Parts: sequence; C-alpha cells; structure tokens
Amino acid sequence: MNGLMMLISAVAMVAAMPSCFAFSPVPHARITTTFVPRSRTVVKAGGFEWEDPEEAFDQGVDNPFKNPSLMNGEEGMKIDPARLLGPRLNGSNLYFIGMMGSGKTSVGDVVARRMGSYNFLDTDAIIEKASGMKISEIFEKEGEEEFRKIESQILDSVHAYVRCVVSTGGGIVCRRQNWAKLQTGLVVWLDVAPELLVKRTEGSDDRPLLKDVDPLQKFNDLMEKRGKLYAQADVRIEVTEDMTEDDVADLVIRDLHDFIDDNPPAWKQAKAKAQEDGLDWVQ
Repeated sequence: MNGLMMLISAVAMVAAMPSCFAFSPVPHARITTTFVPRSRTVVKAGGFEWEDPEEAFDQGVDNPFKNPSLMNGEEGMKIDPARLLGPRLNGSNLYFIGMMGSGKTSVGDVVARRMGSYNFLDTDAIIEKASGMKISEIFEKEGEEEFRKIESQILDSVHAYVRCVVSTGGGIVCRRQNWAKLQTGLVVWLDVAPELLVKRTEGSDDRPLLKDVDPLQKFNDLMEKRGKLYAQADVRIEVTEDMTEDDVADLVIRDLHDFIDDNPPAWKQAKAKAQEDGLDWVQ
C-alpha cells in the first residue's frame, strides 16, 4: 500500500468514525444548541440592545476545587470533579501531547471516562485501524515523513468533532499546521523525564524511533527538538515515577479547572471589569 492509498484509507476511517461510539462525537458544523427559556437580561450600550451572553453560554458551573460544595450530590454522594469539567469546556476538545511512553493514551482514556460526556480518540490507533498496519510498519515501509502527513490529515478530520479527548502522536507538535487544529481546544502536555521514559518503553518493539539506538540519548535528542513546542500547551503536568494513571488524571482535571478560571472568555472579563468599575452591567 503506497502513502497516498494509506492516506485515503485513513481519511475514510475517520469519516466513518462516529459509528464506532455508543454516542457519536458531534461535528462542529452540525451543532444545534437548545437553551431552556428563561428571562433574558438586555443591556443597553451605546444605544444598542445587547443580550448578556452569560445567559446563553455560561452553564453556571464553577471550579469545584474552589467551591467544594459543588461536589456534594444527592444523599451524600460525591460528584467527580471531572463530571463538572464538560459544562465548563462548552464542547471544546482536549488534546494530549507529549513523548512516546508519557501515558497520553492511558491517561486520556481515564479522563474521558470520568468526564462521562466526552469520547476518547487515539490518532495512532485510528491510523493503524485505517491502514491495517502497525505504526512501526508504516515507518519502515513509508518513512517518518509520510507518516507525519497521514497523522496531520487524521488530526484535521478529528478536530472537526467536539466533546472529544484526543491522544496524539509524540511528534505531532513538529508540524506547524497541526497547531492550528490543536489550539481549537485545550492542549495538555504530559511531561515525563527521559530516564523514566526509558524505563516505560524498555522491551517495546513498536517504537520505531527507538530502533537500533541508545534510547536515553534518543529521548534527550527528541526533547531538545520538541521541548519548546510541547511547552506551548495550555496545561503542563509533570509526571513522576510514583504516580499512577489516576493520579495523573486527577492533576489534569484540577489544572484544567484552574486554567479555565485563569483564562475566562473575553466577554466574561469585560463583565468583571465593568462590575469592578461600578457599572450596572446586569440590570
């Protein structure tokens, strides 16, 4: 199978992807949003009537780590803070980036399951299913450059869907065009020391970049090349050897809640500024 045919097959796989889920990811172009009718706040600014966007888009969910009462459910049951993350993301995707062996797939899957309303996707898994080949085989037969082209095409198709947690390949950050897609959502970097990555990938025969090389030197070289690119992520999680998948997922969820607090939508910042200045924004 040549590179072009693999690319066509991969795209076809993504096109059929929704049928693989119990509930399908929703493409951006097909979103239809229904809001519960309620009284609307109309603000007159400069002679124009303007509806407060908070009433349309803000689902009233705050950071549960700053307001623990939000995690108290009925009959004393605790609510997983991951469940409260979905409403705050408003459908935006989460993209996990990082080196091979950093745990993007396992942690991303845990986060998606705990969120409940999000699907999990793995770009490498999609490529393997579409091509019928292991990633290592694609590298060997088609070369890394051809693989990166296919990877970019898969990301281009995946990012058209919302409410997804997406695990990406370690080198996806190296192509500038991919960042235009990644930055349509929130990007989480799982940062793992090269020495720990060596331990995690030891004995693995499906890591083409580690074939016939000194693995520690290779990881150091890759970090030298990719480190500044990974650092462009919205959230950075430093993963240590004593941390389990659930421990890492806990940190991801907490840091995403904090990131949303620290980076509110522009209209919410304007509203807060108006209130600080004593302007009667909401009446």
